[in-house]
Amino acid sequence: MTRAVTPGSYDPVTNGHLDIIERAAHLFDEVVVAVLINKTKRTLFSVEERMEMLREVCQPWPNVRVDSWHGLLVDYCRENDIKAIVKGLRAVTDYDYELQMAQMNHQLTGVDTLFMPATPAYSFLASSLVKEVATYGGDVKTLLPATIEQRLQQRLAEMR
Repeated sequence: MTRAVTPGSYDPVTNGHLDIIERAAHLFDEVVVAVLINKTKRTLFSVEERMEMLREVCQPWPNVRVDSWHGLLVDYCRENDIKAIVKGLRAVTDYDYELQMAQMNHQLTGVDTLFMPATPAYSFLASSLVKEVATYGGDVKTLLPATIEQRLQQRLAEMR
């Protein structure tokens, strides 16, 4: 069985994330969407909420499962017999950073990183940008699955 992991904070999951997850699901027997826990990052949604949202929107792909991890991603890969990390790239700046990470991960454990270019319609899309636009009342309906957009609006209303 070929397994890959698509790591991220997914705070919240966007259509760009789902594009990469869906494409990976067509290439691998199993894709693990790993919500990475970074205590230094301020998130809008808890790890459990992000995992719940991901499970909901990843239902169309039966070979996708959702998990979380705190620590080095390569340790997760080793513990779960995962040989590939799939990362979406939006721009050259993503590539510069991700290439270093990929080389370090390969040096540490031999795990390979596969880069998927973002679909052009999502090449500008980042969760942080979506949250910022939504915070100021901008329309983000086309950037997120409908249920996720509703949860985002609800959370922002709770914070006001």
